Amino acid sequence: MQTLLYTRNLGKTVHTSDGPLCLLQDINIELARGERVGLVGASGSGKTTLLSLLAALDTPSEGEIVLAGHNLGSLSEDQRTALRAQMIGFVFQSFLLLPGLTAQENVELPLRLAGAANPAVRARELLTMVGLARRLHHYPAQLSGGEQQRVAIARAFALNPPLLLADEPTGNLDQTTGAHIIELLLTLNREHGTTLLLVTHDPSLAARCDRLLRLDQGRLRAA
Repeated sequence: MQTLLYTRNLGKTVHTSDGPLCLLQDINIELARGERVGLVGASGSGKTTLLSLLAALDTPSEGEIVLAGHNLGSLSEDQRTALRAQMIGFVFQSFLLLPGLTAQENVELPLRLAGAANPAVRARELLTMVGLARRLHHYPAQLSGGEQQRVAIARAFALNPPLLLADEPTGNLDQTTGAHIIELLLTLNREHGTTLLLVTHDPSLAARCDRLLRLDQGRLRAA
């Protein structure tokens, strides 16, 4: 399978009042196009830090990240921002919808920022795809948690990103709703050929992945 993203000897150290603190060390991973990979580990093991580095939201202290042939360390901040907008979609545990925008407007936003044609039409198509055709003009506060996560998923897929990063996508949902969200994510992953990296504590979601990466105190261990 063709590689979409890989890291080499990736590390992240931050400096605190007590001295340097190593968050990640010697991380070597490879993600293939269309693959779905689970990222597991205890709280504080470095999962969110790793996700931030892979998303080009943060920069490593050492090592390299190569996404679709682009070495992120060689790019300017503006170039990383442009690449992230083009290549990466996000689904967060806390949804992170804009409260002053309707469901449709939340999905339209990345399309408009990217200068896409017919953003309203595309947003309606995506929301219909995730079962929210009747909720287009509702604001986040008028939607259930599961509905808000569906809007977030539609937004994440708006630009058909090759890489989707999901940080505990079922963490704030009840078991039944979470199961529906899992099915939706995996169906879209399969239909769009998106590489899916999931941070999760949910054993049922981890079991649906092609393979698992396990972080333990900032290091990768056998899953």
